Amino acid sequence: MLQDKDRIFTNLYGFESPLLDAARARGDWDGTRGILEKGPEWIVDEAKKSELRGRGGAGFPSGLKWSFMPKQRPEGQPAFLVVNADESEPGTCKDREIMRHDPHKLVEGCLIVGFAMRATAAYIYIRGEFYAEAVALQRAIDEAYDAGLIGRNAAGSGYDFDVYLHRGAGAYICGEETALLESLEGKKGQPRLKPPFPAAAGLYGCPTTVTNVETVAVAPTIMRRGAEWFASLGRPKNTGTKIFCISGHVNKPCNVEEEMGIPLRELIDRHAGGVRGGWDNLLAVIPGGSSVPCIPKPTCEEVLMDFDSLREVKSGLGTAAVIVMDKSTDIVRAIWRLSKFYKHESCGQCTPCREGTGWMMRMMGRMIEGRATIAEIDMLLEVTTQVEGHTICALGDAAAWPIQGLIRHFRPEMERRIHGYRGSSAVAAD
Repeated sequence: MLQDKDRIFTNLYGFESPLLDAARARGDWDGTRGILEKGPEWIVDEAKKSELRGRGGAGFPSGLKWSFMPKQRPEGQPAFLVVNADESEPGTCKDREIMRHDPHKLVEGCLIVGFAMRATAAYIYIRGEFYAEAVALQRAIDEAYDAGLIGRNAAGSGYDFDVYLHRGAGAYICGEETALLESLEGKKGQPRLKPPFPAAAGLYGCPTTVTNVETVAVAPTIMRRGAEWFASLGRPKNTGTKIFCISGHVNKPCNVEEEMGIPLRELIDRHAGGVRGGWDNLLAVIPGGSSVPCIPKPTCEEVLMDFDSLREVKSGLGTAAVIVMDKSTDIVRAIWRLSKFYKHESCGQCTPCREGTGWMMRMMGRMIEGRATIAEIDMLLEVTTQVEGHTICALGDAAAWPIQGLIRHFRPEMERRIHGYRGSSAVAAD
């Protein structure tokens, strides 16, 4: 269990003021100039030593990602840090709490991370529905400007750095980094082909790194307390703390910052008051947001909540949005509902996704009642593999994986419905 002294987000629940004076009292903006004076290379090296992995879902090593930005650029060419605050993954609500209650951690993180990659400005792309969060974040940005912490000679470092807030229009696809860049440029939010990668040609054709709110917000604390401290939490290659969003059939849905690698059962029992009706009433858990495959109760008994442990059970940590489903859940209908979501949110650019998401949704709709054949379960699984990995972005994967998890763990339930529907049809015919 994470000790209070190791918590990074000390105002996650908004018990204290989010304003600058209160943030400084909690340790934000403490010694920021000294961190910058150590230089970009030192900051990147500390991030690498900490083994911090991206908190947006992919889990890519952050220090390595920051190092991809070119160290030398043509004179006058800007470079950008883009913070993905779109947070449209169903079940995920961690970044909005950071922006609402601890916004100065994000603003300070933008300065430090942006400096590390020699960026000239940061753009924070926030989900359009997050009105209160946008207000709180813009207020924090204004406070930081007024205090001389960002802008010209940011924090007295001699470095000029601007931070801009941009409100999106609520499209799930704009959570994909290149679609986000297209939207920032005023275009339709559709993913770009890669290469070129954003570090070479990103926003307005300039070097750009796109990263998640939580990843940026933890950076100042890591730089102050040291990479060794962060790496001592969790497990090797799965280090540090993580905000988990626990929802669904639990007694106390919540967001909680915990140590990476905490057992899933302990996370639910300790922080969410346990499964509604007791642990034996558990059916399945989606451990990382709607795009990762569900895992059944036997797997939930032992699995650890980190990137590698969940990959070993053919699921993923994703955004660490833990969606708990008890035995009252119609698991086939639940996965159909996710299929409907991804069909709706597909941008339509790639044929496998444009056609496949609709086909999978309609087939899943028939599976709810069992109006299918046993062979169609295998056909459905085959179509998911034809969509997965064959699209420009990962939305095709996100649409395929929940169905794959359903078939992997709950195929007997799908077959039972098919047999039941056939039986009832035969009785009606007689």
